[in-house]
Amino acid sequence: MLAYSLGWLTGIVFLLIDKRPFVRFHAAQSIVTFGILHVLQIVLAFVWVGTSYYGGGWGIHWMVSSLISLVTFVAWIFLMVMAYQGKRFAVPVASSIAESLAGKV
Repeated sequence: MLAYSLGWLTGIVFLLIDKRPFVRFHAAQSIVTFGILHVLQIVLAFVWVGTSYYGGGWGIHWMVSSLISLVTFVAWIFLMVMAYQGKRFAVPVASSIAESLAGKV
């Protein structure tokens, strides 16, 4: 559960210090899932800066940013609960990347 507590940051820490496969999987999944969502927020901010210069995009930016924030929050809570319960829930796209990442380090 702690691997998800600060998103991809704690994922990196637990991937490097813990050798248990269950913890390594959840740490890698935290890195991939929240890393992707974090990068999406950054890209959206840069896209918004470019479109605001040309006259608008506030409403669309707000809706997309709010949606990504909501998805991040719900995923954060859900994944922490699943890990706390000892369940190995696999996020559809991120889990395959996480499994390969967890096995490499």
